[in-house]
Amino acid sequence: MSGDRIPAAEPAELVPASARLRAEGVELLELSFVDNAGIVRVKTAPLDRLSELARYGLGASPCFETFTFDDVMLRGTHLGGPDGDLRLIPDIARLTRLVAMPGWAWAPADKYTQDGSRFVACQRAFAARQVAAAASMGLTVSAAFEHEWVLAEPGADDFVPAVTGSGYGQVRLEALADYGLGLVRTLHEQGLDVLQFHPEYALGQAELSVAAKDPVGAADDAVLTRHTIRAVTRRHGWRASFAPCLVPEGAGSGAHLHLSAHDSRGNLFAGGRGRYGLQPPGEAFLAGVLRELPALVAIGAGNPASFLRLGPSRWAGIWQVWGRETREAALRLITGTEGTQSWAANAEIKCFDATSNPYLAVGAVVAAGLAGVREELTLPDEITGDPALLTESDRAEAGIERLPAGPEEAADALAGSEVLAEALEPELHDAILTVRRGEAARFGEATPDELAAATRWTW
Repeated sequence: MSGDRIPAAEPAELVPASARLRAEGVELLELSFVDNAGIVRVKTAPLDRLSELARYGLGASPCFETFTFDDVMLRGTHLGGPDGDLRLIPDIARLTRLVAMPGWAWAPADKYTQDGSRFVACQRAFAARQVAAAASMGLTVSAAFEHEWVLAEPGADDFVPAVTGSGYGQVRLEALADYGLGLVRTLHEQGLDVLQFHPEYALGQAELSVAAKDPVGAADDAVLTRHTIRAVTRRHGWRASFAPCLVPEGAGSGAHLHLSAHDSRGNLFAGGRGRYGLQPPGEAFLAGVLRELPALVAIGAGNPASFLRLGPSRWAGIWQVWGRETREAALRLITGTEGTQSWAANAEIKCFDATSNPYLAVGAVVAAGLAGVREELTLPDEITGDPALLTESDRAEAGIERLPAGPEEAADALAGSEVLAEALEPELHDAILTVRRGEAARFGEATPDELAAATRWTW
């Protein structure tokens, strides 16, 4: 990962990495970054320019910081408009041959200014700052995303499932068998450790999980995994969509974020005297995340289409509550089975989806958790069951509140979060709000069908 300034010399790993890629037939290099609307943007160059790119980067306009998901250019308080230029510096340590795109390699990019300093609104740098903040408190965080996507027949804007069969069903797995085998092999060739793959609940839906890494690595993995899934799917003759909702009123696709916090003695979500083995710093971390969940929705699921998925009794996590293995809670504690708790215990944020920028998602969650540790917060009572089945008065008595039900409400929560405003810093905080409020205004009158159609093939 690059530092606060563009390195003055070539990274030591550049020469062997470049030689390896050439030997593998790579000719072109893709540099990616993710904007505040959750769109992965790219610039490309011949591999022969790698040494130059590592020193001086590839130019990119800062206008993308305030682009909406449908490419409308907005202007925020600090960012946006036609002026300026950035330098995209590839992270040489993450250079990866794209197996499903022969002749191509990929690397995530860090954003720098032309004077060599880090760009103030670089989302990958934001995530790295939160990792450093955790380290300064003696903590490390591990994270991973679950990936849910839908497979469709090509050639039509409408959604026609490419496979049929029951959710989690063997019939659907039989239809996915060759595809799944090729996908997992491809991901393994690219250095990703696949933990599970299976047919999911919604029409034509599949799910895949990879092993946890540090937060920046987990966000890199999310970008590479989805990129690979789309490429493999296209070569298989199908179309993949990670959009949160393809069919209104139907089950949607999430991108649940799993994470665990550790100190020098081990996992803070296990081995303690608190509820379910939580140690005090671990409970405080989760309490910080729980407190900031309304604001985190604007980052992790703030697109207007996200709220087509975020409905009651869908296991989408629309309630600002926590519970052990409670799938209607936005924050689900997973303790692991007997004998695995020390390494398996983790927490899952269920309300997130693939419209989020994964670097912002991991960074914001870590920032929220660290604030909880600093303030020594404690968790309220857990919930069990489905809060939607309770009366409003019963929910109020139990302290169960619904998370934002629309993009403007989520943006307001982010605007009011002192914790996230401080962590994001003014330029990035304002750019995210500019995008979210701009999208909310553009699609405020759209019907569910119109909104699903507008976003169906964007992610």
